Amino acid sequence: MTYTHTARPAPRVDGDLPGPRSAEFLEHQRQWESSARAYPRNLPIAIAGGEGSYIRDMDGNVFLDFLAGAGVLSLGHNHPELVQAAADQLSVLTHGLDFPTPAKREFVDAQLSMLPPEMRSRMRMHFCGPGGANAVDAAIKLCKTATGRGDLVTFQGGFHGSSHAAMALTGLVAQKRPIANGVPGVHFFPYSYCARCPLGLARETCATNCVGMLERSLRDPNGGIPLPAAVILEMVQGEGGVIPADRDFVRRVRALTAELDIPLVVDEVQTGCGRTGTWFAFEQYDIEPDVIIASKALSGMGLPVAVILYDERLDGWAPGAHTGTFRGNQAAFAAGTAAVHIVRRDDVLGNVRDRGRQLERRLGVLRDHPWVREFRGLGLMWGIELADPRDGSPASGYARAVQAYALRHGLIVELGGRDDGVIRLMPPLTVSEEEMEFACTILLDAVEQCVVGR
Repeated sequence: MTYTHTARPAPRVDGDLPGPRSAEFLEHQRQWESSARAYPRNLPIAIAGGEGSYIRDMDGNVFLDFLAGAGVLSLGHNHPELVQAAADQLSVLTHGLDFPTPAKREFVDAQLSMLPPEMRSRMRMHFCGPGGANAVDAAIKLCKTATGRGDLVTFQGGFHGSSHAAMALTGLVAQKRPIANGVPGVHFFPYSYCARCPLGLARETCATNCVGMLERSLRDPNGGIPLPAAVILEMVQGEGGVIPADRDFVRRVRALTAELDIPLVVDEVQTGCGRTGTWFAFEQYDIEPDVIIASKALSGMGLPVAVILYDERLDGWAPGAHTGTFRGNQAAFAAGTAAVHIVRRDDVLGNVRDRGRQLERRLGVLRDHPWVREFRGLGLMWGIELADPRDGSPASGYARAVQAYALRHGLIVELGGRDDGVIRLMPPLTVSEEEMEFACTILLDAVEQCVVGR
């Protein structure tokens, strides 16, 4: 049984956006906050509250939320059982550094129990600073320490965070251009983005040629790249445009790294905790990574916590090798343990798969639309890539128009991919059949209504 609120709000937008109260808050933000603020630029609302799959702005408008805190709110806004678990913990202990506590022990046991059975006994967990980028940094440091090597391999289009080290592994050049003296020794290779083949090949001639380049480079004694400390890979590139990796690509990367004794790090910050229909996305590729990075949805409700899980053979750290003052968030641990219980009890992963099939069934017709280059995804992580049929260039203006149309009609969606030409769909994992139907109807209308004014 999937959790539902007793009384569901209904999407409702009255008047122009932003409304007067939201406009007031947005102006205050513009005046006093950093110019790096991002989401309110394309989604001009100020949020008053949330419930389940919905948020309410300061003017009383209600929106179906298919952004879900960038994937953080896996069980929706303010799930009452998670709120209660966190509230109960607050009166006991809120902050514990890296001391063992009952809440932390239960969280560790719950997270390890969600791993494939053959991996559980040999994995170790390290608690990082509160965000995914810090966990990426920790994974890099772990692998460099364990191997004694310094170079790293990552993939074009990937996103691993905005800290100095994580940004060095991220494909987005615009983010890195203003920051001189980035982390050295990072090598980018093509990712299996078949809609825009990184090697410029036709789809029918592809034999996962992109991974062949990595294989040849790392095996070639004259290939120019020292044996790296790690290869880091997303099973689905989220910020890169919701691009699921080709199965053969992933399996060959795993085989290569195993052959050369290179730790394989999978970044599951966005795909983890059930987003793709299995607890971790790598399970759908039948591989076992050496390091798993997890963060966003670990608490189920947005309380920050980030971890790396890794093979015990890599555990060569000295005490204090990677620390963070807020790595002992007891309320997040309590909520995260409750979230695992709810996912199992309510068959949330089953709902993810069912709603994902519903979404693909309803929006699959978009694959025939001349301006839709590709419609793709896994579970409840989907992207609609819009491109000009005349030259294939990303249709960024069209995508922004679709996003704005959806917002005016009560649906929040995000943009991503090259030049923000991809409509990204990432609802709570508890989204209902009726809510999915509403969202699909709005999106089909938006794609049709906005194409002329792209």
